[in-house]
Amino acid sequence: MPQIAVDERAARVRFRRALTLMAFTLLVPGSAQLVAGNRDIGRVAIRVWLVSLGTLVAGAIAIALQPSLGLRLALNADVMLAARLYMLVGAVAWAALFIDAWRIGQPLTLRLPHRRAIVGVNGILCFSVAGTLLFGAHLAAAQRDFLTQFVDGDLGAANDGRFNVLLLGGDSGADRWGLRPDSMTVASVDATTGRTVMIGLPRNMQNFPFREGSVMDKQFPKGFDCDGCYLNGVSTWAEDHTDLFDSDHPGIEATKMAIEGITGLEINYWVMVNMKGFKRLVNAFGGVTLNVRQRIPVGGLGSDVTGYIEPGTRKLNGHDALWYARSREGSDDYSRMARQKCVMTALLTQISPKQALTNFQEIAEASSAMISTDIPGGALSDFVQLAMRARKEAVSTVSLVPPQVNTAHPDIDLVHKMVDNAIDRAEGKKKPKATKTKKKSTGKVNGGSLGSRNDGYTANETDDVAAAC
Repeated sequence: MPQIAVDERAARVRFRRALTLMAFTLLVPGSAQLVAGNRDIGRVAIRVWLVSLGTLVAGAIAIALQPSLGLRLALNADVMLAARLYMLVGAVAWAALFIDAWRIGQPLTLRLPHRRAIVGVNGILCFSVAGTLLFGAHLAAAQRDFLTQFVDGDLGAANDGRFNVLLLGGDSGADRWGLRPDSMTVASVDATTGRTVMIGLPRNMQNFPFREGSVMDKQFPKGFDCDGCYLNGVSTWAEDHTDLFDSDHPGIEATKMAIEGITGLEINYWVMVNMKGFKRLVNAFGGVTLNVRQRIPVGGLGSDVTGYIEPGTRKLNGHDALWYARSREGSDDYSRMARQKCVMTALLTQISPKQALTNFQEIAEASSAMISTDIPGGALSDFVQLAMRARKEAVSTVSLVPPQVNTAHPDIDLVHKMVDNAIDRAEGKKKPKATKTKKKSTGKVNGGSLGSRNDGYTANETDDVAAAC
């Protein structure tokens, strides 16, 4: 056989051997070293790889069987830190193994075309694998940055078996947290079942008491009865008198004192929702499906109407979902409150753990822009579990609005009774409330909400918000 043919054949063998070493390193990191290099390094790398693979497979099976586990892991800052460090080290180590596999393949003994091909293959594999791990480390870092915004601590004790979370919404920017919240809702969540009652408070309520013995109660012993003083102005008043409060959020603390006085509930935690962040969050989840009963104007509120959300069952993006929830053009505050309950319930029941895990980087970034809260980081996994249970339960609502409540001069005893009755029905201590008027059941719609101001909006007081929406 001619010498040229022998050399050509040997060159192809060396080339195939080099490619095989690359493939081994891709499939089982360290196997190239175990076969043709430093066996000690190979053994260590393969053991780490097998342990990592086993952990990933076991974790995937566990999450498939119990999806809430994935969320609990994603909501643990220590887990995110460990994952980030592991992937950073893994990216460097795996890239080093590829480079060593390239060295073992003796590239200088290859012919120039083969040498170039091996360098290209090695580069592609090295940067692809390392880049994937580095991107994963970035996701873990983004999630951890979100989690570290929460205060230290664990879940506190429930009040009479329930966690009462004050949800505040507004357009304020990062430098204006707490100024005149646009909407106020207390989510009272059963600590065992997750069964939720949403208590809506109108921003224009007047002449209400504060929690007995609180700072605001001492300033307004007869209630918030000053001229032009509304519930959403409590925060502004407190921000002008910060010396009275031992808090970084005096406006929110004062609002809590007001809502505790009005509802008779003790607030466990508060969450301030920024509407711009809300748009990003809805988009991160791929939108939310709502029953649009009537044309909803986009715009208004001091500016021109720029369009409409048309009637029908529609999947709304963040922009339209926000306007569905906050539009007041051609309607009233109480219709808007009803629509907000529909949005909250839809988000609770439609968002899946799979969506949360798939998009958690964007969700984390959107949530960082969306909320300020005093919920401790150690309580997040507990609330995730409650949220998973709540998805299977009906959501109730009671709103302290006309015709039941005179917002200018509220009957606080009546308000307390309304709140207590709604919670008792949710807990099964009382029978569900029947529809009060035939007008609601005939489908009368005003401002996009079923019902009317005079008769009451169905979604503002019902034992099943989803059915009322």
